[in-house]
Amino acid sequence: MKNTELDLDLPNAKLAYTIIQSLLDGHEALGDLLVLMAHALDEDTLKALTNTGEWQKYLDSKRELEKTHLQIEKLTEVLKAMHETSN
Repeated sequence: MKNTELDLDLPNAKLAYTIIQSLLDGHEALGDLLVLMAHALDEDTLKALTNTGEWQKYLDSKRELEKTHLQIEKLTEVLKAMHETSN
């Protein structure tokens, strides 16, 4: 398979994947922490928090990450193909 979508060599492509995956893992950990903290809040405080612009930005970010996961899957396929052709 010829790599026409990305103009990266295998080591740089692997580095990019590692960086992106680390960022995604960090965001997921943050989301888990927010869920845990939300359970510790009383209902009025939680309602006030979820009605803020910051909360909406967080939700928008989570939606964007859904798209990013699909892009990561495509990148993984490209990396596998690059690895197979380099061996």
